[in-house]
Amino acid sequence: MKNLLIETDKWYRRRLRMVIWKQWKLIKTRTHNLIKLGLNRLQAHMFARTRKGYWRTAKSPILQTTISNESLQQAGYIFFSTYFRSVRV
Repeated sequence: MKNLLIETDKWYRRRLRMVIWKQWKLIKTRTHNLIKLGLNRLQAHMFARTRKGYWRTAKSPILQTTISNESLQQAGYIFFSTYFRSVRV
């Protein structure tokens, strides 16, 4: 069960990153939000202009470091494996 929940969490976090990236439709919005998340201006502008698909971009190292697992948890998202560990005593 533990491994199934960990794999589901990986997919869930990638899906969340994809949805967030999709919500930032414009290049200007993507650049601004990436700078706000700690990326330098040049890298943010280069990455915001990518022509890759949403799903592929969600797996990129830049998006995984700027929208980290900790920041998703702080935003209020609950992950299955974390909940399973807290319930299973």
